[in-house]
Amino acid sequence: MNWKSALAIYALFWAFSVFFVLPFGVKTAQEAGVDLVPGQAESAPHGFDPRRIVIRTTIVATVLFSLFYLNYVFGWVTVEMLDWTR
Repeated sequence: MNWKSALAIYALFWAFSVFFVLPFGVKTAQEAGVDLVPGQAESAPHGFDPRRIVIRTTIVATVLFSLFYLNYVFGWVTVEMLDWTR
């Protein structure tokens, strides 16, 4: 696999992983025990930490990409295995 292709595929895994990671660890102001800011929605998250999101996303994307790459190298699941029309 070309390194540019691998980088593009990793970027896709990273982008998809963001949406998987975002809902975990979120607390509303009520759950955190603080008062709402005037105009703030009750469901808005209380302390958004982008560093934590980036770290978690990178870990998830790296694990998923590693599984993808190992499957690419060793051929655990191939297109022929997924062809159910036979």
